[in-house]
Parts: sequence; C-alpha cells; structure tokens
Amino acid sequence: MLTSIKDRSVIVTGGSKGIGRGIARVFAAQGANVAVAARGEESGKAACDEINAAGGNATFYPCDVSNWDSVRNMVDAVAKANGGIDVMCANAGAFPQTKMVDMDPAEWDQVMATNLRSAFFSVKACIPHFEKAGKGRVVLTSSITGPVTGFPGWSHYGASKAGQLGFLKTAAMELSKYNTTINAVMPGNIYTEGLQDLGQEYLDTMAASIPLKRLGAVEDIGNAALFFASDEAAYITGQTIVVDGGQILPESLEAIAEI
Repeated sequence: MLTSIKDRSVIVTGGSKGIGRGIARVFAAQGANVAVAARGEESGKAACDEINAAGGNATFYPCDVSNWDSVRNMVDAVAKANGGIDVMCANAGAFPQTKMVDMDPAEWDQVMATNLRSAFFSVKACIPHFEKAGKGRVVLTSSITGPVTGFPGWSHYGASKAGQLGFLKTAAMELSKYNTTINAVMPGNIYTEGLQDLGQEYLDTMAASIPLKRLGAVEDIGNAALFFASDEAAYITGQTIVVDGGQILPESLEAIAEI
C-alpha cells in the first residue's frame, strides 16, 4: 500500500477530459486536493462536479497551457489556495491526425506548443513552489507514439511526445536540486473521447493488436501517475513506464495470431 497522499496539492493539466480526467479522478479518490486546469470551462467544471459528487475535492482553473503567463498564473493561484504544490501532472495534449503532405505548418507549431512547450511551462512555473517546500513531484503524460512507434498522420504528435522524453532527462537533473522528481507515463491506446472520434473500426483494430485484447482505461494511466507521485517513488527520477497492455511487444501480426 502506498503512503497516503490525502490533502496534497495536485495539478492536472488537460484534466477536463480523457486521460487527464482519469488522472484527476484517481488522485481525488485518494484524498488529494486536485486542481483541474484546462481551457474549456464547461468541461472543466463538469469534471470537477463529477469528482466532488463522488466525495473528492476538485477545483477548476482556466488555463491555456501553451501560454506562459496563463500557466504561471494558474500555478500560483493553486499554490495560494492549497498552500503549495506537491504534484504537477503535465498531461495536456492534442493529437489532430494530419499527414505531412496535407499539414499546415501552423498545425505543427500548435501541437508542439500544446504538447511540448506546455510541459516546460508547467515544470518551470512549479519550481519556486517546489523550492519553498523542499520537495515535489512531476509526472508527464507522454506516449508510445513517437518514442517507440509511429502512425501516419501523427508526425507532429510523435515528435512532441519524443521531445518530452528528451526534456525529461535534463529536467530530472535540474529538479534534483529541489528534491523533486520527474517521470513520464507512456500510454498506448486508451479508451477516451478522442479515441472514440477515430471510429469503431480503428478501436477494434487497435484492440486486436494488443496482447491483452482490449484498450486501456484512463484509470490505468492515473494509477501509474499515482505511483510516480508517491513517497515510495522518491528515488525514481528521469524514468518512464509504458502502460499499453503489451501493445509494443509483438514483432508482427503473426505473433498476435499465436496468442
């Protein structure tokens, strides 16, 4: 059993839906004070209402993670309300599917801003609060797409997620000065609203390619993030964990057919 994180101050960027909403639910269920940071007020407040109705404690904070002032103001507001920052779950991300031949360069820049630049902003904004507390935890939501696998239409998404892991290594060294760890969860195909938009055929094909024969749940990612945020993970930093049901393991379709 992990040491309780009850009453700890946790930020989840992109916490209004998808994996972020699942992470927020997992932390709130363990008694943390969760700040759901997102652009969409309606969906953000709905996520908080859901958590609070289940007995958790969540508050919505509007934030554009691609804007430095917005991130810094959000983090400072959460710290003021909750007495500091214990955990930053830098989860916000976008994954429009566009092949390079059709991609406007502005779309590339926007995905990089939302997925990669936001990770830097989120960590940087928390440093003064980690320094004051003498400790902290950062959990990035990366992906198997980019660092391990590829998929047509996601060159920008894959590059941003691989970039997060490059950022992770040096950030781990710099954050050690503040007794703060930073690690990343690398999800495979997780059943979310965004994945639903890709269609049932895609969902069925992906499930069939996974040794466990199913898509992951958002709570699967939340539980991995919870471990990285725990006292028990205090000596783990600059590391990654793949949560994909074994998706990256088979060498071929024939290997899947054998199980």
